[in-house]
Amino acid sequence: MNSDDLALFAAVVQAGSISRAAIEKGMDQSTVSRRVSMLESEVGGRLFYRSGRGVTLTERGQQLMEYAQTIANTLETAMRAMQKETATGPARLHIGAQPTIARMTFGKLYHAFRARYPNTQIRFIEGLANQLLSGLNDGEIDLLLLYRPEHAGALPYDPLLHEGIWLITPPDFTLPAANSVPLNQLADIPLILPSTHHGIRLMAETAAARHGFSLKLALECDGSTTMTKQLVMDGCGCTILPLAAVIDDVNAGRLKTYRLTEPGISRCVALLMGKTPRDASE
Repeated sequence: MNSDDLALFAAVVQAGSISRAAIEKGMDQSTVSRRVSMLESEVGGRLFYRSGRGVTLTERGQQLMEYAQTIANTLETAMRAMQKETATGPARLHIGAQPTIARMTFGKLYHAFRARYPNTQIRFIEGLANQLLSGLNDGEIDLLLLYRPEHAGALPYDPLLHEGIWLITPPDFTLPAANSVPLNQLADIPLILPSTHHGIRLMAETAAARHGFSLKLALECDGSTTMTKQLVMDGCGCTILPLAAVIDDVNAGRLKTYRLTEPGISRCVALLMGKTPRDASE
């Protein structure tokens, strides 16, 4: 799945039909239909309900659309930020991001920046928020993508989008509703979460306290998101993560997702700019 696939998928959603999307894109309808079918094969399920009136999203299609919007909004804002700095692009550009954001954006950012600024030397840096903020303050990072903390302080965060947090379960885990779960049911679901200083744990506990319940903790894991997902696959508990962190595992049938509702919770993906991007002598 590449950015062109996601853009075409989003165009079909916006147009409401494959034929209208083909006209707007200047493509043959058969080509659009074939590429949508290939994308459905790749994600392992139908993305659209088709009828004589057009198309509507399936649950899997809604998940993919959220992912596509996350990618598109992040890329658009990052490119706008760089265009404000220079028309030709810096000689060198250091971009940092937290792991989940890095996974969904670094490849797309590379191609977008390479197309716009072919002579810029790009360096990607993945890390935890504190490490990345230190690099930004020290001038080692020029552009930083991260989840805005609950208490952001005085840093000039530029919000990009709010990314929904989902309940992530083993594939054989069942709940009364097929696709969603009320937030207060987390009181009865064993969760694998990082320790208390991590942002997603703080956010979840704050939401739980606000609605009068406590989370049910199965175990703490301060390893990578990959390790947390593996523990869920191994049946050690469930977790909460943004959809972008698990979409490949969901498509492969290794994990299952439930949208948190009543209310939902989300994290803000934000952009921080460092010093003016460096020239080649730095």
